[in-house]
Amino acid sequence: MPVVQAERLARSFGGVYALDDVSMSVEHGELRGVIGPNGAGKSTLFNLISGHLSPDRGTVAYHGRRIDRLAPHERARLRMSIVFQAARLFRGMTVLENVMVGAHVWTRHGFGAAALRLPRHRREEHEIRYRAEATIERVGLSAWAQTPAESLPLGQQRSLQVARALCGEPELLLLDEPASGLRAGEKQALATLLGQLKADGLTMMLIEHDVAFVCGLADVVTVLDLGTVIAEGTPEQVRRDPVVIAAYIGKEAGRAPGR
Repeated sequence: MPVVQAERLARSFGGVYALDDVSMSVEHGELRGVIGPNGAGKSTLFNLISGHLSPDRGTVAYHGRRIDRLAPHERARLRMSIVFQAARLFRGMTVLENVMVGAHVWTRHGFGAAALRLPRHRREEHEIRYRAEATIERVGLSAWAQTPAESLPLGQQRSLQVARALCGEPELLLLDEPASGLRAGEKQALATLLGQLKADGLTMMLIEHDVAFVCGLADVVTVLDLGTVIAEGTPEQVRRDPVVIAAYIGKEAGRAPGR
């Protein structure tokens, strides 16, 4: 059973379809890349799967269960974690504290236990801190654990976001253009990290405009253009596909872009 199964998804904005009749599946342990030129519909697909948009029609299933009407926080409880393109950090909090926030999806004890400092809450707090520290070490940020998160350069902020997502112990990691705006060295460090997560068997879906970045990591690549799937296959297959090449080189004048 696929981890994610999207069937005939469609979503319009102001009468223009940003995504139309898109189907795809992501298998366990797979790193699925989704690429396409600007306006192809990548972000819309990402938001439909993550729950930040609802489809006009079509379905999204997760481990065989329909989730297309679940809110984002409900999907997070199912162990779906997200790394957004924009750095979404808690300002005024350290790197460690930011990463600890990611554990909220599996915590069991509520406000009452926290306020009374009950033993079970203290044990859980210790476990959260231990896991956060281990995750920070995994992404190479241990030296900055007590540093204010907003003071990190962009590349390290992206690594922090990955760490926070991993602290939620995800079964699926969704990444929305994580390489955007990074310098060459930062991009390579991120690719190395994602490659390690792939080797560990984590299922990932990577939305990205950078073809070379995706093709260096993905098992399977889905290519979108103007809201539809125009190609799907191995990185080598899609890079040689003349339809894909044409989509990236240029578009016909007057065609309405997706979103």
